[in-house]
Amino acid sequence: MRWWKVLGVAGLAGVAATGVVIARNERRRRAYTPDEIRQRLHDRVNESTEPR
Repeated sequence: MRWWKVLGVAGLAGVAATGVVIARNERRRRAYTPDEIRQRLHDRVNESTEPR
């Protein structure tokens, strides 16, 4: 194989792997209910405003 073929196959593998990671993160994000998201946001705000 020539180097450009290897580079092309590696590029395609990288694009496929990135798509898998994005799809997995999207499924995880969509699994939250609106109430869970609201509670998590409130928790993050409370953590950031607590004195250290």
